[in-house]
Amino acid sequence: MSASTRKRDTIGFAVFLALCLAVSAIGGAATASSVGTWYQTLAKPSFNPPNWIFAPVWTALYFMMAIAGWRVWRREGLRAARWPLTLFALQLALNLCWSILFFGLRSIGGALVEIFVLLLAIVATTVVFWKRDRVAGMLFIPYVGWVGFAAVLNAALWRLN
Repeated sequence: MSASTRKRDTIGFAVFLALCLAVSAIGGAATASSVGTWYQTLAKPSFNPPNWIFAPVWTALYFMMAIAGWRVWRREGLRAARWPLTLFALQLALNLCWSILFFGLRSIGGALVEIFVLLLAIVATTVVFWKRDRVAGMLFIPYVGWVGFAAVLNAALWRLN
């Protein structure tokens, strides 16, 4: 691998990682506005995880998303990977919207509707990534599982509150 290719790959990965971490930071800011106050007052189902678990899980998921997006971009380039990377950007935007709806606006029902759209976008991204790079697709599988669980949790919170 040439030095210029290595540099391009490193910069590309840094861009994907920065994008995912920016979404994480903005979503985290929306979450911080309510997690210690409003969220604590909600009736929760018995399967609600402890608050401390969310940060490490989301950090790992955002890192895996960045690697997956980077792998697809690296394999196909921006033009050839336009559709998969558009889905990638869409699911990131929807991911951020959920945090704003649920924690920022405290709209449990609105977030419930949105999380199902988010889950569809994540599954579509997973399938399209899988077809282009199996590792990229596999990196999205834990994300599908976690957001599927989050959808069930969101539904339970909506029902209880």
